[in-house]
Amino acid sequence: MSTHFDELETRDPKERESDLFGRLPGFLAQAASRAPGLAKWLEGVPLEAVNSPAALAALPVLRKSELMELQAGSPPFGGFADESALGGRRVFLSPGPIWEPEWTEDEAFHNARAFFAAGIRSGDRVHNAFAYHMTPGGFLLDAGARALGCTVFPAGTGNTDMQVEAAAALKPAVYCGTPDFLKVMLDRAAQAGKDLSSFRRGLVSGGALFPSLRAEYAGRGIKVLQCYATAEFGVIAYETASEDGEPNPGMVINENLIVEIVRPGTGDPVEDGEVGEVVVTGFNPVYPLVRLGTGDLSAIIPGASPCGRTGRRLKGWMGRADQRTKIKGMFVDPKQVAEIVRRHPEIAKARLVVTRNGESDAMELRAEKADGAAPDASAIAASLRDLTKLGGTVEIVEAGALPNDGKVIADERDYAK
Repeated sequence: MSTHFDELETRDPKERESDLFGRLPGFLAQAASRAPGLAKWLEGVPLEAVNSPAALAALPVLRKSELMELQAGSPPFGGFADESALGGRRVFLSPGPIWEPEWTEDEAFHNARAFFAAGIRSGDRVHNAFAYHMTPGGFLLDAGARALGCTVFPAGTGNTDMQVEAAAALKPAVYCGTPDFLKVMLDRAAQAGKDLSSFRRGLVSGGALFPSLRAEYAGRGIKVLQCYATAEFGVIAYETASEDGEPNPGMVINENLIVEIVRPGTGDPVEDGEVGEVVVTGFNPVYPLVRLGTGDLSAIIPGASPCGRTGRRLKGWMGRADQRTKIKGMFVDPKQVAEIVRRHPEIAKARLVVTRNGESDAMELRAEKADGAAPDASAIAASLRDLTKLGGTVEIVEAGALPNDGKVIADERDYAK
């Protein structure tokens, strides 16, 4: 199976593009016949003519906010799933909320590319610390690792002491999870006198792998690469390594997807190298999404990867086109901050500030007092945790102290360090 992964990745780029756009009209016609929401979204479009990048770019971009509204109006999937094919599959609920059906076996196979590119091979044991509760992250990477032939321990999130105990006993070679949690495990193991030296490779997602953290893992003998994945498409792009194990520039786009970079707020593709919003079209017959705007910023790196793979490359995650922000692997939306203000009339407005505390994400809600009010920071912190499912601190500030710049979430993490 491992040879198969490499053979598909080294095709001529023009051949790959021709294949994808040659398949697209037939796929769209079949998908529209089974997904009424998609058919309505593309109503009036001659689907047989959507056979080129220019023709695809003429279609509307489906923003996640619009998808949420469509799902709320026609639950659970807004008509964008083939519900006749859901038997035997899982259904997930991601923050937003957005409902997603489980992917097909083909998608699981393509998710495996990220593991293979990270040097992981059939027979390796994988400690998977992504969440298996409600959201698809744990299952998504689990399926990719097993498609490659790995043995997977479904650790999930939390229960750090138990995870350390399990890893010390099972001795997995591979960590899979958010970038920060591996350090949490390693530090806890050192305190408890447990040996986690079996970890030699890591595949992380759900947040930025900061250079300082990657360097710390390397110093502990663990080569960690990252992939860019979403609940709707699985692994969109993944890092590759040079012969000495150092990451090559950018992330190779998975060959079963069409990825465009568009000017934020529009559907207009930008030139290679220009930063814009990542827009993705997939070929999943169960969940056919066309030109879905991820809300993430990136750019296309011209040329081929030094690793020899010929797929187009993303520069990596470069922030959000909107203010929806990923913190500790979970998205936090401005609507959630607005709900905190609604729950607490003693505050006039609030701003969530995201920073780094050592090698972990941290967030602080800065809340302006309403006139004559005395806000309870502990009660507001409880609402923050209830709505975001993440812990954070609260600072009460005087009226007028917050900048008048329209920002509800301020991401102040330095992605260059």
